[in-house]
Amino acid sequence: MLIVLEHPLITHKLTQLRRKETGTKDFREILNEIAGLMAYEITRDIPLNKVEIESPVSKCSTFEIANNIVLVPVLRAGLGMVYGITNLIPTAKIGHIGMYRDPETLEPKNYFAKFPNNLSESMVMILDPMLATGGSASGAIQAVKDLGAKAIKIVCVVGAPEGVQRIEKDHPDVDIFLASLDEKLNDHGYIVPGLGDAGDRLFGTK
Repeated sequence: MLIVLEHPLITHKLTQLRRKETGTKDFREILNEIAGLMAYEITRDIPLNKVEIESPVSKCSTFEIANNIVLVPVLRAGLGMVYGITNLIPTAKIGHIGMYRDPETLEPKNYFAKFPNNLSESMVMILDPMLATGGSASGAIQAVKDLGAKAIKIVCVVGAPEGVQRIEKDHPDVDIFLASLDEKLNDHGYIVPGLGDAGDRLFGTK
């Protein structure tokens, strides 16, 4: 299922993120802020466990998060979304996955993967600012599925219809969260209007 989070604060910050004049420092900060705002909505359906605690006044029946949460940023741009979410969920564990496109088959290949051990019992969030063709995202989802993950969400700031369609085809059981569904991919595979190259803008490598 595709969910586009059209919250005024997210929309405002996304406007600043899109501006070509936005420098590395501001891009990094705004990307984390957007990720944090998105996480608030994405975690709305997290199961809770009933617990008994004691407040300074009395005993109290209340609730705590039941599931473990694992963040899996797709290297390298996905790193720019991690701290915005861990500021809200400091107990979240973090895996990493690096992917490249095979020049012959054009299919994504893993060059690095490191995950916590509890994926089958966790809510797993795949993080990548851009959902373009969907190839890397689909590969990252399959990688965590192969290790037993069942509750998976993919969290991207902007996406193209082509990428959304790829995920819906390959992984119809995975929810897709976007701050914006953009117009299309151009001839070079960039999302229009998009953000440009999110990794380069995030790390100042262009």
